[in-house]
Amino acid sequence: MKNMMDVQDLTFTYSGAPAPSLQNISLPVEKNKVTALIGPSGCGKSTLLRAMNRIHDLYPGHQYDGVINLLDSDKKGYTDILTLKSEAEMIRLRQRVGMIFQKPTPFPMTIFENIAYGLRLSGVKKRAALQDVVEQSLHDAALWNEVKDRLNDDARGLSGGQQQRLCIARAIALKPEVILFDEPTSALDPISTLAIEEMISELREKYSICIVTHNMQQAARISDYTGFMYLGEMIEYGQTDNIFMKPSKKQTEDYISGRFG
Repeated sequence: MKNMMDVQDLTFTYSGAPAPSLQNISLPVEKNKVTALIGPSGCGKSTLLRAMNRIHDLYPGHQYDGVINLLDSDKKGYTDILTLKSEAEMIRLRQRVGMIFQKPTPFPMTIFENIAYGLRLSGVKKRAALQDVVEQSLHDAALWNEVKDRLNDDARGLSGGQQQRLCIARAIALKPEVILFDEPTSALDPISTLAIEEMISELREKYSICIVTHNMQQAARISDYTGFMYLGEMIEYGQTDNIFMKPSKKQTEDYISGRFG
């Protein structure tokens, strides 16, 4: 099976930084699987995730070296996203590779318009078409039953867990192929965390997922593959069961056993 994304020998340096934050990183993201990134704070997990849809480019001056291949929509070949230059190409990239952040970021508008906004920008104008996609996206994000009678309410009135699921619905409304989650449950209570984890497990049927998590138990519960990062390097990558039960590198074993981190 082809990987949906394939990071190869990526080095990344923030603007003005004396040394790279990522060094020679390689990471496959397999189609319709969940890939988790674990490691201590500051090891480069979120930096890598944000490189995978070039969101760093919103702040100029950063440097990339390497390749980040994204499987083309026709599934016949790959495009190196680091070669994309035009604004139209970058907009399309971020539609194909959606991003969910640590803190929910609903727009200051209704629940319905939070999801419809991106659709309108992408050219969907008909109300019936918007309604169909909004409803399906809320179903996929396990939120429809909770908000179906409140679609005209301000989205900021939702609970934290609901806001995060709304942001996920907003991303999947654009039919991405990959969804990047940057510690999506770190600000949520245990019940909301469980709801998000269950939803991610279901979303893998339609999407390829990469998730940064500080919670090793979460990675063990929901991911198929896990990469352990330390000091800007990918120390070990493999099937999640193997990473947690029989890691091949001592640094991985030390981190998972709690000896550091």
